Amino acid sequence: MSDTSPNLPSATLELACQLIARRSVTPDDDGCQALMMERLAAIGFQCVRLQFGEVENFWAVRGDAGPILCFAGHTDVVPTGPEANWQLAPFEPQIVDGMLCGRGAADMKGSLAAMVTACERFVAAHPNHDGRIAYLITSDEEGPAVNGTVKVVEWLEQQNEKITWCVVGEPSSTNTVGDVIKNGRRGSLGAELTVKGVQGHVAYPHLAKNPIHLAAPALAELAAEKWDDGNDFFPATSFQISNINGGTGATNVIPGALDVVFNFRFSTELTAEDLKTRTVAILDKHGLDYEIKWNLSGQPFLTAEGPLVEAAQQAIKEVTGTATVLSTAGGTSDGRFIAPTGAQVVELGPVNATIHKVDERISAADLDTLSEMYEGILKKLLS
Repeated sequence: MSDTSPNLPSATLELACQLIARRSVTPDDDGCQALMMERLAAIGFQCVRLQFGEVENFWAVRGDAGPILCFAGHTDVVPTGPEANWQLAPFEPQIVDGMLCGRGAADMKGSLAAMVTACERFVAAHPNHDGRIAYLITSDEEGPAVNGTVKVVEWLEQQNEKITWCVVGEPSSTNTVGDVIKNGRRGSLGAELTVKGVQGHVAYPHLAKNPIHLAAPALAELAAEKWDDGNDFFPATSFQISNINGGTGATNVIPGALDVVFNFRFSTELTAEDLKTRTVAILDKHGLDYEIKWNLSGQPFLTAEGPLVEAAQQAIKEVTGTATVLSTAGGTSDGRFIAPTGAQVVELGPVNATIHKVDERISAADLDTLSEMYEGILKKLLS
């Protein structure tokens, strides 16, 4: 690991590099969680490994009673693609020109390291802190997300455990660390639509039914529909077609079916059932013969105000001297599984400019800044 600054590596940076060096491509964990649990156990956390299917998860808690401040995140990373396209080996972390380079640096092993070192300092200073500190860590966030956080939340419900406040380490920042925190996310409702027709020769259209022609007006109406106006925290609901396929490959055959994949990203102004009902009404209005399969991958959630948002804003202000912006933009996160339990949820992490990209990297110094922010939240809520 090359080092361009005499102040590096810090404790946070060292841990981040140890995590990045583990090839934890989803759903593999490759020892990341064991490393985290070892550090947490050393400062008094009770750690429980929770494996569902091939996915490794853990829950760790320190303290016996009171509200729970939970740090949530994932050790899995997305595939690198051809490693020959990377300037530096993706699982051999290096610091170049002040940037920590490697797969997971931003999403989200840097955050995990910052969470651990923040707790180590906080516990050293406040060994008898108020309430409880917890960790909910999975290796199934970048994959199907069916045996990870959602299963741990179900397990917590069975244990009658309720998270009060949750800080998710997703890379939320845009230009500088802490300039944006996510205090909610839009819901995501997907659909696979099959419109049925009758296959035939293009020269004899009266003997066939072209599903592409039949579906086109309905799809146009769905695309033009105004679903809602959004609200103070969410943009208007969007409808997007991501895949459309019909035909046999021949130029002289009318296809017998058309397959369409589309998705709604929706606000708290609507429910998934509202969207389903209105979609079906439009399809039925056009007299289509169709089948539709729905997949609700996340409900919208919002933590508009309260102790957690205030603590995060104040902690960021004290560390950087600047105010933060609240946002609900972007895709989904595992916060969608935690918020429905009644927990207040925010996402605070590093700059997201290179997430999922070749040559993923973040400012090495930002990790210490982020760790100070996490420590500040701990102080404000549990001391």
